[in-house]
Amino acid sequence: MGFFNRLKESLTKTRESFVEKIDQVVTGRKGIDEELYEELEEVLIQADVGVNTAMTLVERVRKGVKARNVQEAYRLKDIFQEELEYLMGEKISPIQLNPEGPTVIMVVGVNGVGKTTTIGKLAHNYKEQGKKVLLAAGDTFRAAAIDQLEIWAQRVGVDIIKHQEGSDPGAVAYDAVHAARSRKADILLIDTAGRLHNKSNLMDELRKVYKVIARELPGAPHEVLLILDATTGQNALNQTKIFSEAVHVTGIALTKLDGTAKGGVVTAIVTEMAIPVKLIGIGEGMDDLKQFNPKDFIDALYGVNKEDQ
Repeated sequence: MGFFNRLKESLTKTRESFVEKIDQVVTGRKGIDEELYEELEEVLIQADVGVNTAMTLVERVRKGVKARNVQEAYRLKDIFQEELEYLMGEKISPIQLNPEGPTVIMVVGVNGVGKTTTIGKLAHNYKEQGKKVLLAAGDTFRAAAIDQLEIWAQRVGVDIIKHQEGSDPGAVAYDAVHAARSRKADILLIDTAGRLHNKSNLMDELRKVYKVIARELPGAPHEVLLILDATTGQNALNQTKIFSEAVHVTGIALTKLDGTAKGGVVTAIVTEMAIPVKLIGIGEGMDDLKQFNPKDFIDALYGVNKEDQ
């Protein structure tokens, strides 16, 4: 089964809480009234689309209905899909690579969102493309984080830069950048700590790591990738705000879309955050992390049958 069909399958629960609920609201209604719009808004909010996006989307549907002089409630389904496609856009935002040396990707996010797994899958993807990849274990606060990244390095067959637990993350970043340059690596993926119980300390640390990378390699980091867990729903928006205040987040990787009913949060992230969703993860497999394509996401959400990719 190709990625599109796997994506479609993984969005089953989101489809049930989002698209099918909308169908239920409009099916059997004789006309279009204010109560219908309120119910649509409620469905969207419950599907983790977010209050602001839900209001924007329903307002666009309302205008579409008026502009086309639509009278039948069932026709809202098509208008709804069109307006969702408009809000999500068609732009694909790839990871930016540095043509003049190592591309440094700093990976941030709270613990448990799939940060290490995402780094491992990215390393695998780049290695498959023939690129030389180096990992850096910058989460020095958990021995498990260093061990997990080392396991991924062995699994993928790439080198890793690591220090002892409790050492300075900035020193790891420093060594990693210099190792990437001397070993002529194409991609350097730097893991970072993700505890949020003491946000100010964590954010100060992230800023420090960022500055070390920028100082040692002008123009780096070329990407600051924020990893978000789709199952957390609206909490993903709060995490985006917190991390964006600390470092210049350039892209989002949304993990664990498979098996969650909260995939509607993708819509909120795309429309409310000025940060592109660059990657989505739909499983544990090495090839279950792919570039985010808004059109494919909506087609998969609506269960469109098309030739697989």
